[in-house]
Amino acid sequence: MNTHEKNHRAILKSIAHRAMLERDLLPDFSNEALAELEQHKPAITLDGDTVRVNQQVLWASIDNDDSRDLDQLTAAEAMSEDRTRILVAVADVDSFVHDGSAIDEHARHNTTSVYTAAEIFPMLPEKVSTDITSLNFNEDRLAIVIEMEIGADGSLQNSSIYRARVNNHAKLAYNSVAAWLEGKGAMPKEVADVEGLAENIQLQDRVAQKMKKLRHVHGALSLETIEAKPVFDGDQIRALEVEEKNRAKEIIADFMIAANGVTARYLSAHKFPSIRRVVRIPKRWERIVEIAAENKFGLPSIPNSKALEEFLIQQKAADPLRFPDLSLAVIKLLGSGEYVAELPDGNVPGHFGLAVKDYAHSTAPNRRYPDLLTQRLLKAALAGKPAPYSKDDLDALAVHCTEAEDAAKKVERHVAKSAAALLLEARIGEQFDAIVTGASVKGTWVRLLKVPAEGKVVKGFEGVDVGDRIHVQLLDVDVERGYIDFKKISSSKHG
Repeated sequence: MNTHEKNHRAILKSIAHRAMLERDLLPDFSNEALAELEQHKPAITLDGDTVRVNQQVLWASIDNDDSRDLDQLTAAEAMSEDRTRILVAVADVDSFVHDGSAIDEHARHNTTSVYTAAEIFPMLPEKVSTDITSLNFNEDRLAIVIEMEIGADGSLQNSSIYRARVNNHAKLAYNSVAAWLEGKGAMPKEVADVEGLAENIQLQDRVAQKMKKLRHVHGALSLETIEAKPVFDGDQIRALEVEEKNRAKEIIADFMIAANGVTARYLSAHKFPSIRRVVRIPKRWERIVEIAAENKFGLPSIPNSKALEEFLIQQKAADPLRFPDLSLAVIKLLGSGEYVAELPDGNVPGHFGLAVKDYAHSTAPNRRYPDLLTQRLLKAALAGKPAPYSKDDLDALAVHCTEAEDAAKKVERHVAKSAAALLLEARIGEQFDAIVTGASVKGTWVRLLKVPAEGKVVKGFEGVDVGDRIHVQLLDVDVERGYIDFKKISSSKHG
């Protein structure tokens, strides 16, 4: 059977299911969890005066074109010449997913939704995450609202948190909003249809850019990696599409980073333990210093995110083609993020890559379990109740969430590699221009320049190094394992 007759989607689904089980993740919900679903209905019950009604706020969601689990809404209100109120509403998932329920047990086991090319394995059943708790268009929903007053320089001046009933006035998509904001496309119809929403989104954009600029002044890192997403035509993979950063994504990223900081500090102020997301000060800083020196840039011997950010900006301008691979090398040397439990007066290291000290994941409770844990802590603090989890509970959960999230990423990477192998299967024998992304005793890897796929150079790799441009021939693929093998054709050249 040649590649054109194969059902790529079915092949990848099978690979994804097997990869989930191999990594001790549950691809399917238990009968008990499915039985619980039957008792769930969307509700917007207001308990006493603890929930505000935020109907007058011009809430809107901005997410991927195909997103159906809407975790957050945003809005902006001008307060004065130099102050803007930014509002973030986060879906109140805890009101429907109770600690210890069968649905919660599944979520606690997997700890995250797993997004693969052929199938999404949601942390919560779709009836919950895309309906009952999703902040869907024109539906009243319960939420936790984080209000932030932002100064003219992008700094946080004041903040508050409360429960509210909210309504999504427009379901917007990153790419069309970004094209409009960047002057490359028309205003989306969903924006034009709501009076005042265009000005609201433009205000959000201006404030987010100021917040981003301030974070980078403090040393937040401008890292950029290539993530390719398979594009299907029916059940066939037609191409690999690279996910690009854009202004609309930056609105959400900057507001969520700020909201996560407010949440962490709120829990500390109320003497609650919390789960923080940290990227420790890099253990392999000396290798980052070496890489900078190879590019004629001097970094201090002690880790310094501001100096590293200056190096990254310079390199992106000097060599944009290789910048994603430099970014990837730096990300690997920084070390991966992890969840850590912290006491109110604790001293968790903070997030090196974001240049923030207080960072609790809290804005995606439909698809990340640490965010649901944080929400339960937050609601208890808001209600003046004792913390629902002890520091020991959170210690164990933090370790488990880190391990399960790592496993989920490995599943996603495996399926992505298998998708690339399927796409290239019909092109064995063809030659490609490539850039070397890895060279060590473990092997030599390249990224193709025309097709965003990576593979291993199994013949003729002697003497090539990271950053070299070479000409390769595709020798073989192994779809099941996600292997793509090349032979070097031309001698390597720098530049």
